[in-house]
Amino acid sequence: MNKYEEEKYRMENIGDKIYPWVKEELRDSHALNGKNISAKDTPLISFVGDLTVMLVIQRGEDAYEIIKDNMLPPDCDIEQLYYKACENLARDVEFVFGHTWYGGFAVLADGHHEASSLCLRHIWDVCAQKLEDDLVIMAPSKDMVLFVPAKEEEKLERMVEFGKEAYDRSDDKVSRNLMIFTKEGKELLAYDKVQH
Repeated sequence: MNKYEEEKYRMENIGDKIYPWVKEELRDSHALNGKNISAKDTPLISFVGDLTVMLVIQRGEDAYEIIKDNMLPPDCDIEQLYYKACENLARDVEFVFGHTWYGGFAVLADGHHEASSLCLRHIWDVCAQKLEDDLVIMAPSKDMVLFVPAKEEEKLERMVEFGKEAYDRSDDKVSRNLMIFTKEGKELLAYDKVQH
């Protein structure tokens, strides 16, 4: 029997429990099988800059399993599965926005999916419209996403400093790099300071 034919991996049993996790390094301290993740046997979706998205199955209140190639049927469309994972994320995870001490904003969720918020364009579109500016975003760890309006350079510098410290302290690092969500184009891009 192939792994994807086992009861606990059948798509009809796991389809509603799959979520996207945004990563730069292929490891995760909380995932059941997250210590040694290999690009050779894990379906990865190219994201922004050096970031990729891996898909996970929620196995319990606080337990997640990273999806490997052998858990998916050969005809599985990974892009469609990603969209399904994003739908599940939007349906099941409540994202709250808080203020930071340096005047920026942070995304709060459940400690597992904060960085996953990067996958939900509508969240960033609403924030950009409300703040009437492009957003500079940083995801130093799986459980921390920070952002400031692009034109507020002083806050941006403080966010970068804070984010780098958070990255260094985290067990589940994501990235030190910045992204920008454009208010007009409604897209998430790698942030290039030369443009600004």
